[in-house]
Amino acid sequence: MRFIIEHRIENGLLLIVLSDKQSKIEAAILPSFGALLHSFVISSPSGLFNVIDNYASLEDLKTNLRISHKGPKLSPFVCRLRKGKYHFGNSAFEFQKKFSDGSAIHGLLADKPFEVTDESATDCSASATMLFRYRAEDAGYPFHYTCAVKYELSENGFLQIETKVQNESAASIPMADGWHPYFTLGGKVNDWEMYFTAPWMVEFNAELIPTGKLIANKNFLKPEKIGNTFLDNCFFSEQHNDEAVCMLSNPANGLQVSFFAIKNYPYLQIYTPPHRNSIAVENLSSAPDSFNNGMGLTILEPGQLHNYVMALQLQCP
Repeated sequence: MRFIIEHRIENGLLLIVLSDKQSKIEAAILPSFGALLHSFVISSPSGLFNVIDNYASLEDLKTNLRISHKGPKLSPFVCRLRKGKYHFGNSAFEFQKKFSDGSAIHGLLADKPFEVTDESATDCSASATMLFRYRAEDAGYPFHYTCAVKYELSENGFLQIETKVQNESAASIPMADGWHPYFTLGGKVNDWEMYFTAPWMVEFNAELIPTGKLIANKNFLKPEKIGNTFLDNCFFSEQHNDEAVCMLSNPANGLQVSFFAIKNYPYLQIYTPPHRNSIAVENLSSAPDSFNNGMGLTILEPGQLHNYVMALQLQCP
């Protein structure tokens, strides 16, 4: 078969690897830590190249995952939640784990072990599905729900990622979903080009919390060099079609990653870390702090199932 699935151990990390033998493109997933995408590899003029800024080893991951938040699933909320507090229904809630700035950040599943529930490989694609059952483990989110993630690698370097969440509580629950991968294309971010199809930007206050307003965005609406631009911003697009919502490319080596918001990911958070070696491009179902501001927030009724679909396409001439 053209597509295959392998289980590998690399530097202490237990990986599921989806491979296209014809193009030599492969995607490696780490179920044991937030179902994160560990690598997305393509053959480039200089050899095999991984565009995911990942963890070098199990020790590196355990030390830095909760500091860098590179890669894992964002659920049941995304980005920052102001002071880790919110009201839902007639009750007030506060998360136990907080970031250094006092906010709760990037959800609850980043270091959770997902169970692999299905694997499939054919001549057309390879896929792996994994599941985590959340059971009111944080006082800030005293609910029950399941989160299932399916990665599917197909032709032309296309990697689709579908997330299904189901409310298993007796009452309605708030929900948001997203991802937090960092991408590296060789060299510095300053020399890459980027564009994204988002005419609106979420207005932030000084604490990087949305004010509730959308303001016009005029930057990167066509491919342009990133240069010294610093970004830690959330953008919004109403488009619902097969066009890429964002594209990153490195003119020096031809590497290109395209981002598709196929279903229920209208927000895009982009962050350029100080080292400028990689960039975070985050598909989100809601704006940050949506448990408070309601921007993109989903309310799941008891038993309700909801899904989110995004995709990446990796190309190199």
